[in-house]
Amino acid sequence: MRISDFLHPAAIEADLGASNKAGVLRELVGLILKVQPDLDPNHLVDTLQRREKLQSTGIGEGVAIPHGKTDAVGDVIACVGRSRGGVDFQSLDGQPTHLFFTLIVPESKHGLHLKALARVSRLLKDATVRQALLDAPDAGSLYAALLAEDEKL
Repeated sequence: MRISDFLHPAAIEADLGASNKAGVLRELVGLILKVQPDLDPNHLVDTLQRREKLQSTGIGEGVAIPHGKTDAVGDVIACVGRSRGGVDFQSLDGQPTHLFFTLIVPESKHGLHLKALARVSRLLKDATVRQALLDAPDAGSLYAALLAEDEKL
């Protein structure tokens, strides 16, 4: 499984505008809707918020991987957002979050969910990759950097 299998270049935002967790989640859902406009945005926001209530998906090192399961989708859908200023996402290390890699997966495909999360986690645990994503000048460059680093795994 490659990130390009579930991340479309239109679903990337290099400059998120939201300043809080709820706003970021809404903005990320907006990115998913660019690729899947027929989905219900309120349902997707609720799906992500339910998961956040269990435990923050802010994993630390400036990274969050908001994710949720719903049968509203037939396959994994992803989006990526970057906040230059950082957002308090109740991250495990207490630091602001700058990189958000969101996954929406079908409820019925648990194994696929775990594979996608593992792929993204492995990629983002590398400090060099995180820095390349932070340094990318725009969404197109951010997408290219993700794909290039994913090919190295």
